Amino acid sequence: MPKAMRIAATVALAASVTLGCTAHADQTTDKLKATLQSRLPEIQIKSISKAPISGLYEVNLGSQMVYTDATGEYVIAGDLVDTKTRTNLSEARLAELNKVDFASLPLDRAVKVVKGNGSRRIVVFSDPNCPYCKQLESTLKSIDNVTVYTFLYPVLSPDSVTKSKAIWCAADRAKTWEAWMVNHQPPASAASNCDTSVLDKNLALGHGLNVTGTPTIILSDGRRLPGAVSASELNDALTSTH
Repeated sequence: MPKAMRIAATVALAASVTLGCTAHADQTTDKLKATLQSRLPEIQIKSISKAPISGLYEVNLGSQMVYTDATGEYVIAGDLVDTKTRTNLSEARLAELNKVDFASLPLDRAVKVVKGNGSRRIVVFSDPNCPYCKQLESTLKSIDNVTVYTFLYPVLSPDSVTKSKAIWCAADRAKTWEAWMVNHQPPASAASNCDTSVLDKNLALGHGLNVTGTPTIILSDGRRLPGAVSASELNDALTSTH
């Protein structure tokens, strides 16, 4: 066989082996997912893949990472930690899987507040009745040169929906939002002819992104910061995205 033909045959064989391994891996995880889902119907499994430990698979539940054996007979709930580096591998992997494509977010559906030159950008999913969201808004007063896009995410109570509608329908949404969250000035009632369908869209967006609590901060590089972080932590995170 000529040398060129031998090389071509070798490449083709390597490609078929690679494709076969990938297909086999997909079949294994698909079967494992089906087994676990049938036995644990109350949980929603987003994905399954091999864990760093041989014979162990990571099960992504969106807000939590658990582990299982290759048969789905057993599930381990807990963090996987690298003892050499003391890195929480579960947390790191979950953060990677939950990264958001910032450029794809519908920012026109958010309340926009620009501070300083607005060069740094974050998205926040926030409920107007969430005390930790109000704490974050107070923290943001000390953060400069940032544009904050707040998706009104009324998940706590019917009054959250009412206030979100009023804020969205205000002539100056940013001013009305800050007046309520920082200065406790209630927004005026929304006009009856105001289109508030954006709130339903925001709820669907948040559910799709697995936003399970407020506030949830999304940095411009797609990373998340859950909860009302401190000013120094937020500043460090914003600096690391540039």
